[in-house]
Amino acid sequence: MKISYKLMAVLGLISIFAFVQYASVPVKSAMQAVQVHLANMAKTNTDLTKYPRSTKKDGTIATTASRDWTSGFFPGSLWLTYEYTKDKKWETLARQWTAGLEKEQFNKGTHDLGFMIFCSFGNGYRLTKDPKYKDIIIQASKSLITRFNKKAGVIRSWDHNRDKWDYPVIIDNMMNLEMLYWASKQTGDPIYANVATTHALTTLKHHFRPDYSSFHVVDYDTLTGQVRKKTTHQGYSDASAWARGQAWGLYGYTVTYRETKDPRFLKQAQAIADFFINHKNTPADKIPYWDFDAPARADLPRDASAAAIAASGLLELSKYSGAKGETYKKAASQMLASLASPAYLAKANTNNNFVLMHSTGHLPNNSEIDVPLNYADYYFIEGLMRWEQMNKTKAPAKKG
Repeated sequence: MKISYKLMAVLGLISIFAFVQYASVPVKSAMQAVQVHLANMAKTNTDLTKYPRSTKKDGTIATTASRDWTSGFFPGSLWLTYEYTKDKKWETLARQWTAGLEKEQFNKGTHDLGFMIFCSFGNGYRLTKDPKYKDIIIQASKSLITRFNKKAGVIRSWDHNRDKWDYPVIIDNMMNLEMLYWASKQTGDPIYANVATTHALTTLKHHFRPDYSSFHVVDYDTLTGQVRKKTTHQGYSDASAWARGQAWGLYGYTVTYRETKDPRFLKQAQAIADFFINHKNTPADKIPYWDFDAPARADLPRDASAAAIAASGLLELSKYSGAKGETYKKAASQMLASLASPAYLAKANTNNNFVLMHSTGHLPNNSEIDVPLNYADYYFIEGLMRWEQMNKTKAPAKKG
């Protein structure tokens, strides 16, 4: 019995729609909740030099100084909310909280200037074109590349624990490269992009296992450029897959592909994404445990921050991945829907006014376990906005 081409086409479409069943992501209600939390946060924290980061063990809010790697996320969340609402009150708040980070443009003691400066001033410049912001980001990029070692081909991460590491580089550092690509485009000087691409290629070579899970820390010998050792400092073990590290890699290589169009980076991002969304230990709600390989137990903590970062990265990656992109978009929708549910999205006037519950910072150090984290909030907001933008229907053309 022959099947007509029309029928085959219809069956094909049915199979596609059956496969792609996106979860319902309640962007509007979630963003309303975000606004309540951020407004309350700003109202109850009036010292603009103390940036909301998490919750302490005694239940009170944990704040941090501008030099902390997380300092840019609360201002960044305010900027994203301004972009979403177009309400000037959010721009005013964002400018107020961003201003205290200005001195960090000269900070050469951290690799996290991308987080600190680009999430704050970067979003601010994108939305306002304030020339002062542009100058600050360029100076921050100059500071960041002073940490690049040509022999090893990477940007140094940590300066602490020199008795433990010689030249440590962490997978998180992939997230700080976007600012360098931006700086090259703005200045016309290729040095920033060249450093970023070299770092990404070196990391691709040494940070990943055959299954595309990553080590957290790779330590280099600066005299030879060779790898000294590979460890997973914030994960379960050196051989395990720390969930947030996988999310940083997924997001980071997606950005490097966007900026370079180098197919090696797209292949890497897709492989990390496949590892993340298909892992056998991923819970049904798609919010990973803090480490994919941690032994199962009833109270094994989740990491909402890893899901938020991954979801936002997957949405961008889906745009570059052809038919496979639908799989990534579906996975992102499932994560965002879970994060926007009462299981993770905090009620108003709770959770110290952070948006999301149930993230894990550094479990081996007994630090920030099952708490809110400001970067979970930032990437959740970004993910919600990306989802809405990707699913907007175009208005029909006006006649006449």
